[in-house]
Amino acid sequence: MTIDWNNFTPWASLAGGVMIGLASALFLLFNGKIAGISGIVGGLLRPVRGDVVWRIAFVAGIVVSPLLFGAARSLPHVDIEASYPLLIIAGLLVGLGTRYGSGCTSGHGVSGLSRRSLRSVVATVAFMFAGFVTVFIARHVLS
Repeated sequence: MTIDWNNFTPWASLAGGVMIGLASALFLLFNGKIAGISGIVGGLLRPVRGDVVWRIAFVAGIVVSPLLFGAARSLPHVDIEASYPLLIIAGLLVGLGTRYGSGCTSGHGVSGLSRRSLRSVVATVAFMFAGFVTVFIARHVLS
């Protein structure tokens, strides 16, 4: 295994992780809510009166932020080597998995682990194990 030194960005990655953790903590502190995207979007699919505006604002922030960044700086080129049908199937499988897992990596991995939730520890270990197995199979079995 070799390191792609041109794209090795430990300080930028650390800063991004700190910002995500800080945002998650502030969201919990000021709103009393977990910053898990699957739960936030799921709440929009079955809206409760008085609980929709902050969810729309959260999702809008996720969508608008890269657009604002792109207006200030050039966005990196992203080359996805998969067809649209495969991406749609993958997205649906991720959505199904977050329903079975009672949350996603942002809810369990960021917010849940910081609260020392045993359920989140188990879920995050399962997410990571599944990711390792998937990469192993894709690289060493299928290729």
